[in-house]
Amino acid sequence: MIAMGDTMAHIQVSTEIYPLLLQAKDFLVEARRLKPGPARNELREVAKVLREIAKDEAQSVSDFDRARA
Repeated sequence: MIAMGDTMAHIQVSTEIYPLLLQAKDFLVEARRLKPGPARNELREVAKVLREIAKDEAQSVSDFDRARA
């Protein structure tokens, strides 16, 4: 039963984090289409923040799983 709960937690993490990573990828793709400059840099920064949020979300869920065990 514990293994099943862990599996569900990992599935939940994936469903929460995956959209953030897809958004980050989309921002990077758009940034690459632009010439170097402020607009391009802003899109790259947004992508960076989205990746950091996804990383923090994954870490917090992982910490929660360890605390439960």
